[in-house]
Amino acid sequence: NIIISLHPYFRPMYIFDSILAAYGWEGAALAGVLLLLLGVQLYHYVFVCGRIPGYKNDRRAAVLDAEPPVSVVVPMFSEDYGFVEERLPLILAQSYPDFEVVIVYVGQDGDFYEDLARLKASFPQVTTTKIKLDPRFPISRKMALNVGIKSAHYECMVFTSTDACPQTDRWLSLMAKGFRRGEIVLGYCGVERGKGAANYLMRAWRMMHSVDWIARAVQGRPYRGTLHNFGFTKSIYFGANGFTHLNMNIGEDDLFLQRVMNPDNVSVILSPRATLREKTWGGMGWWMSQLRYYGSSYRFYPQRVRSGIERELLSRTLFFASAACALAVLPLELKIGAGVLLAVRYAAVAWQVRRIARRLGEEGMAGPYLFYDLLEPLWALLLRLRLMRRDDRVWR
Repeated sequence: NIIISLHPYFRPMYIFDSILAAYGWEGAALAGVLLLLLGVQLYHYVFVCGRIPGYKNDRRAAVLDAEPPVSVVVPMFSEDYGFVEERLPLILAQSYPDFEVVIVYVGQDGDFYEDLARLKASFPQVTTTKIKLDPRFPISRKMALNVGIKSAHYECMVFTSTDACPQTDRWLSLMAKGFRRGEIVLGYCGVERGKGAANYLMRAWRMMHSVDWIARAVQGRPYRGTLHNFGFTKSIYFGANGFTHLNMNIGEDDLFLQRVMNPDNVSVILSPRATLREKTWGGMGWWMSQLRYYGSSYRFYPQRVRSGIERELLSRTLFFASAACALAVLPLELKIGAGVLLAVRYAAVAWQVRRIARRLGEEGMAGPYLFYDLLEPLWALLLRLRLMRRDDRVWR
């Protein structure tokens, strides 16, 4: 028998005892916490988010032999000439042979609706319908979509908004291709590019919070989409007896989809050519108001979904706090170690953000991402405090 004896320096207990003797239990515990939190962070960005850049939807089994005809349903709640003159032509110019655009106008302006109706003379694929606006009985987006779904002529439907703009003429063909492999199709919508830190923060928030649900959708655990770029079939809609949570003006892209989604019926379309961009109507004040409004549905998410979303944010906050503590109170060699761990995390995150941004059609996101990375936990805390107050715009 051959007995192999390790030198004391290579024995785990010896190493632990040496660290404990040199830095105390506080220093040893802080170093262990940093390593543990770094592991959680790397797992999230490398193994969870890392599925997005290499995802291929054609790995899923086909349920249709060819791309189907598609109805694009757009609710309109104002006399938006900007949409009619600028963004609607980009939808009508899509390179797809068989589609219609169903516009549901909610308002009181008869002249504007007549202008919409006259579009059919030049564009036969346009269908318009009207819901007369009565201040005593507010019309929600879900009610407008319900009318649009019933007016649509095709089984497969894609939903967008008057604020969203296709980036290429391939958007609709790619979304229609998604119906070959699923009854629910999820696409991405970013925020329009602009100048300044506020625009970057809005773009980064939209992209990284979309990464949460996109990553889980490609893993077979879908829980939502984006109201600017998603679709489903009439069979899915009427099979569920329409939208859920009718006492809320929101929820069609998350609470309803949570009811009808499963790992086998969701198709995810990820391509810069299938990306839409949402027009912004203000600065950070407007953006926070939007986040508070649409974020009011978050409390109704399943616990497993909320836990998954909050785990990364909590681990990031604790990692930054532990690293700051280590840099402040630990000896020089452990300060250097904490700095190395910070650098390793940032390098891994920046690498994945660059890959994801390229896949989603975002540009210039990775360079200044550290600014958003540090600020987001405080931003999320502020939003959580605002969500504690009831938003009367949400409830009917």
